Amino acid sequence: MLLNNITMVNQSTPVNIVVSNEKIVSVANDNAADYPGDVIQFGGAIAFPGLINSHDHLDFNCFAPLGQKIYSNYTEWGRHIHRDYKKEINAVLQIPQALRIAWGIYKNLLAGVTTVVNHGDELEIHPALISVYQQSQNLHSVQFQKGWKLKLNNPFLKKKVCVIHTGEGVDEQSADEIDELLQWNLLKRKLVGVHAVAMNGRQAKGFSGIVWCPQSNRVLLDKHADILQFKEKTRVVFGTDSTLTSNWNIWQHLRLARDLNMTKDAELFEMVTGSAARLWHTNSGELEAGKDADIVIAKTNNSSSAWNDLFSINPSSLQLVMQKGKIRLFDDELMAQLVKGIVQPANFSRITIDGTAKWVEGDLPALMHGIRSHYPPFALPPELSVTNTR
Repeated sequence: MLLNNITMVNQSTPVNIVVSNEKIVSVANDNAADYPGDVIQFGGAIAFPGLINSHDHLDFNCFAPLGQKIYSNYTEWGRHIHRDYKKEINAVLQIPQALRIAWGIYKNLLAGVTTVVNHGDELEIHPALISVYQQSQNLHSVQFQKGWKLKLNNPFLKKKVCVIHTGEGVDEQSADEIDELLQWNLLKRKLVGVHAVAMNGRQAKGFSGIVWCPQSNRVLLDKHADILQFKEKTRVVFGTDSTLTSNWNIWQHLRLARDLNMTKDAELFEMVTGSAARLWHTNSGELEAGKDADIVIAKTNNSSSAWNDLFSINPSSLQLVMQKGKIRLFDDELMAQLVKGIVQPANFSRITIDGTAKWVEGDLPALMHGIRSHYPPFALPPELSVTNTR
């Protein structure tokens, strides 16, 4: 398959991307007329690697945001919601976990995320429309993970990366918690800390990576991790967290991060592409030969700034989302090209995002019906609409 006449981020000359057997074969400025296979034509669109969301809880995305104040730390928030929102939490948890996971997958896919790092117990992933990274050891936190010291120092897991919420607060307890974690890392395991709002540069040196979740931190703490202080001491990547604390649309998160002026545009882009791929050791994050064919193509505003174009993207802008060479989502404008043997429309559901028609793989209307049969109040984000027919 050849994706014709697309522009890479921060480049001006259109290229063609050839995909075969889940991989990118070539990225070149050549003549598409000579290509013997399927060709998809584009115009006025940019291509970039499928986004990597380095922190989500896939089975917690049927929740609306919970909590109505600013907290000192995550333990205060946790106690508050389990006390004051017990009824709402129990109601959502009546939805079978498989259905909640499936919506978590779609939440990411619809925004152009092709890889998610799930935090929590290992999940059975269905439908497998995106890549879900679950190869690390996941500990919740110093305060909420029972037996965390023993689990962290399990010699059989020494070679695994350990991912843990840490420093999610603005108080002394949150900062001290990071030191306690580092002091008890007796096996000197590779640690990836999530949130790190209370972290300082000295502490950052003890981590292989930090996952920055600015929107979740704003909602809970009204404060952000000081990545200016430690981004040169460790690798910083980007995550959304679940809808318990943030919006479903990762592009809103990226725009917030950009407005904070704590990182350059190229660095921010790397946090959801190449840098994240290197942290998690995935064969993605770049559009080049030999990499997994995780590709997103989107319309842009064609402004004078390539970075402004990129960070103004929303799910309604997406023309095509490909994961490991398989088309998972496409704009209705491409239907006439794709029905010629490239996709089977019966395997896709029609949706609208901000009034723009898209087709997404799988039976999304059936998923919505299944979720609402257990939890009738569940509502899609207001910009999304799912058609009952496929």
